[in-house]
Amino acid sequence: MSVNSVDQETLASTPQADCSQCHFQSSLSVAGTCKPGYCCVQAENGSQIHRFFKAHPEYAPNYRQDPYWERRAIAALYLPADYLALLLNDPDEAVRRVLAYRVPLEWLPALIADIDREVRITVADRLPEEQLEVLADDPDYLVRVYVARRLPLGRLFRLAADVDAEVRRIVAERIPQVSLGLLANDTDVAIRRIVVQRMDVDGLELMKCDSDWTIRYEVALRAESCLLTEMLGDSDEAVREVARQRCIARRIEHQKPLS
Repeated sequence: MSVNSVDQETLASTPQADCSQCHFQSSLSVAGTCKPGYCCVQAENGSQIHRFFKAHPEYAPNYRQDPYWERRAIAALYLPADYLALLLNDPDEAVRRVLAYRVPLEWLPALIADIDREVRITVADRLPEEQLEVLADDPDYLVRVYVARRLPLGRLFRLAADVDAEVRRIVAERIPQVSLGLLANDTDVAIRRIVVQRMDVDGLELMKCDSDWTIRYEVALRAESCLLTEMLGDSDEAVREVARQRCIARRIEHQKPLS
């Protein structure tokens, strides 16, 4: 559909550039494939610029060094891959954010130390797993969250003592059972609850004296033999009761005659 058919009221309410200085005035404009207020590369309006490059991606390379940051950022969406390297050090973070999800994986290390956290988040989301550990000490917690979600299981211990609870929560959910003890004394009770629920029965001994009764309750729900008997003497009534009920159930089970 020609841009000439766009509703006139819509055009009247949006920014419009001056066509008199545009070198597309006698070509694209005459052909009806660009129009001020709707599909225009000269306007300082993201929607209009997007429409222009969507209709004419072949012109994107001409704007990779444009003085207007948004024009460069949108042009970067349409640039052929062999032009992208030239923008890796662009002064505007919006441009580098586009680069972070468009460049080939082997170029991502160039953006690992970018000052913009959104750039580094995208890098953490795309970087090959075997290279992710380099971002485990990133100063921004959200970057480390992405790392924790993707880091190989055998390397998650690197983040078990992270200062941010959300990072440690993800670690608690993913780390192999054999390493859950690293989080058994976490300061966040919600994280310890994940640990006690995932922990192998043989590891519950680590949690039997937890300061939070709900954690000890989880221990009593799953404890076996001697540990279950110990929980009968817990300081909390609810913990003692669930331990008592389980002891009774186990005793009845053992007394069932053989069929």
